[in-house]
Amino acid sequence: MFLMRQTIIVMSRHIEYDQKNEIFNHYQKQDALFFKRHTTGDLMNRIAEDVSMVRIYTGPAIMYIVNLISVIALSVFFMVQSSVELTIYVILPLPILAVIIYFVNSNIHKKSEQIQASLSDLTTHAQESYSGIRVIKSFVQESAMLKFFTGSSETYRKNAIALAKVEAIYFPSIMLLIGLSILLTIMMGGLYYINNQHGVTLGTIVEFIVYVNMLTFPVSAIGLTASMIQRASASQKRLNEFLNIAPDIYDNENSGDFNADGDIEFRDVSFTYPDTGIQAISHLNLLIKKGEKLVITGRTGSGKSTLAQLLLRMYDIDEGEILINGKKIKDYQLSTLRNQIGYIPQDIFLFSDSVEENIRFGSYHASKEEVYEKAEIAGVHNEILKFAEGYKTLVGERGVTLSGGQKQRISIASIDKACRTDYF
Repeated sequence: MFLMRQTIIVMSRHIEYDQKNEIFNHYQKQDALFFKRHTTGDLMNRIAEDVSMVRIYTGPAIMYIVNLISVIALSVFFMVQSSVELTIYVILPLPILAVIIYFVNSNIHKKSEQIQASLSDLTTHAQESYSGIRVIKSFVQESAMLKFFTGSSETYRKNAIALAKVEAIYFPSIMLLIGLSILLTIMMGGLYYINNQHGVTLGTIVEFIVYVNMLTFPVSAIGLTASMIQRASASQKRLNEFLNIAPDIYDNENSGDFNADGDIEFRDVSFTYPDTGIQAISHLNLLIKKGEKLVITGRTGSGKSTLAQLLLRMYDIDEGEILINGKKIKDYQLSTLRNQIGYIPQDIFLFSDSVEENIRFGSYHASKEEVYEKAEIAGVHNEILKFAEGYKTLVGERGVTLSGGQKQRISIASIDKACRTDYF
């Protein structure tokens, strides 16, 4: 038992580790459209709760399965050797148990899927509330958000209680069948002993009662194990839904590590956002010569930000061609293309780390002197020095401790090309 637990439980932790890394890596390979279609809370729940459910299957559930198969097989073998007749009465309730497991397991699987889905919604609402707490407070919407969260929490509570009710009936039913086995053993063994039939002695009856007691945990664990398997099955199904999604933006077979230092050209480019159907760009022709600086202005929704995102291949165009240095951007490896372009989005995002590490994000190997140089070019060095802990100051989640302008300039400083000032 020690070796089995040591082997299987440790193995399940390694599987959990590998699976979480696989899922996280798969998330990072997805394109921008994937993250627009799926909420952050759902992504978090699948990599945390669903993987945890699968780990319980690959660890405790498999261990219980091995245990119950071994104990049941050995016990039945020795019972048959001692008395075939009494063995039949002991295993008589097992067909009933099989029927119960068959009907209840499908119900558990369905309710487990509902629980995991409602937990994803609950996590999503909580995450959005925490991230947007300043907006909620400024609009005095605490009560409305609480009501909204309570609704999601109520759905999760109902689904969890529904599953608990099924399990509350399931497990006692199994114990009842075990009790019936003991009663049948005592009754039929007693009758055989009184009538001196089948060579049954008092020792035989005691022996069978010991075997039935040995079978109590393995048989009762059938229900627990079945529940684990069904919940893990529902969770793995949810994980597979994401793992089977291939990114729409990917490297072509002929993609190479090319130099993007050259002219940028848009040839008859058209693009429509897939989800909304809004045409952001229509038959655009634009040539930016190497060394030129260009400012693009226009009303809201005219496609200014879309141009930058298309240049980075956050989306692929519907028609036309985009070329850098005479090569189509689809011929560039994604990592090579994006590594050679400095880009600051409108929605500034800083990690919950120090100012220095956020600036170093674009180049992990940058020295302190390079970090200071980038900050000076971005016009934020002097302000950082005024912070209580200077460059070691923690910016909080999403840079919540900084002003909007400070976040923008720190983001600009984080670009690896900032020292050459060739950023967008």
